[in-house]
Amino acid sequence: MVEALPKLIERCSGEQEWTFLIRRAAEGDETALADLYDGTSQFVYSLALRILGDSMAAEEACIDVYHQVWRQAATYDPQRGTPLAWLLMLTRSRAIDRRRASRHQREWEEPLDTTLSVQSCAEDPEEDAIIAERCRLVQKALACLKPEQREPIELAYFFGLSQSEIANRLQQPLGTIKTRIRLGMMKLRELLLPLEEGIRV
Repeated sequence: MVEALPKLIERCSGEQEWTFLIRRAAEGDETALADLYDGTSQFVYSLALRILGDSMAAEEACIDVYHQVWRQAATYDPQRGTPLAWLLMLTRSRAIDRRRASRHQREWEEPLDTTLSVQSCAEDPEEDAIIAERCRLVQKALACLKPEQREPIELAYFFGLSQSEIANRLQQPLGTIKTRIRLGMMKLRELLLPLEEGIRV
């Protein structure tokens, strides 16, 4: 719903940032890889743990995933899926490889319904497409705001700055920043009103 707009902006900004970090990692930027790890490893680890059922094995699989990202970042194509969907695909593959390589393979064999539940953890392509469309609409709506409203909102949701930090960065009074963010969010809600009907965020 429109009330969940901040959450949607945060999700979109996360995907944008992760795409940028993957691109930087492909260029050999180790700091970008570290930042990507910090932002996404909780999702990677959770899926690996669900598949492997062992925290140490899940941590090792997590390391495998980011090693693979470092080697293959240039192969990531944003047109084929979000950064998180790509990372979860790599995670599932690495975790299953580790499970198969285990000496206790037979103990890890799972019934079909459990295997299917693991597969369902990856993002649904249709849902992913809906999220991408919402992100596009949010970006379009942001572009319609006055620069003095858009800038603090982007700093808040795309860069995670507090209102005080934004005020210091823009050298504006805190009250002015709060007002501009409030007015900007009101305008965004007005522009994105069509999302309210029948859309679950």
